[in-house]
Amino acid sequence: MCSTIPPGTPGEAHDRFAEAAAFHGHICPGLATGYRAAEVALARLRSGRSEDEELVTIAETDACGVDAIQVLTGCTAGKGNLLFKDHGKHAFTFINRKTGAAIRVVSNPSFNVDSLDPDLAPLRARVMQGLATDAEHAEFHERTEKIVDAILEAPAEHLFIIHEVDVEIPERARIFRSVACAKCGEMTAESRVRVEDGKFVCYACSREYSRRG
Repeated sequence: MCSTIPPGTPGEAHDRFAEAAAFHGHICPGLATGYRAAEVALARLRSGRSEDEELVTIAETDACGVDAIQVLTGCTAGKGNLLFKDHGKHAFTFINRKTGAAIRVVSNPSFNVDSLDPDLAPLRARVMQGLATDAEHAEFHERTEKIVDAILEAPAEHLFIIHEVDVEIPERARIFRSVACAKCGEMTAESRVRVEDGKFVCYACSREYSRRG
């Protein structure tokens, strides 16, 4: 559960966390975890923020931490250097195109966020269910801030398993010609159309083909 961003965002020593929180819209443990993963990557790969596609991030989750990674590393879906694998893992591979170096940063199973405040779970449940009082909301935000602070200040080795990896560097993003869908008329990248009866059809309009009953 996320917490609305309060005055005095945690993690003042991490100078861009407030920017990540503003972009994401709130602070939460997931955002802080993604932020720390990005910090590790930039330090280990000796890289600055990616203005173009100098860095590549392969994220194995689409959870909150990805927003912090976008802000800190400059890897974004729009530039094509933020790639997703739907594995449901808080695991991120960061690649430096210039050097070919790559690291994989994975949540450490021994680091349990809930253990930082075992009493938070029932309070979180009340907030999520819309049953919390104003006082309980305030308590929830305060407890969340403390957890975020703990994540921001914890040694990276406590949060993550970090190791160098040998990966194939993804090709740079390509710009494809757009063609009109024969059914809806909307322009669609030619890499994302199918052919039906000799005509280009977008995925949304195409007919699924299956021989299964």
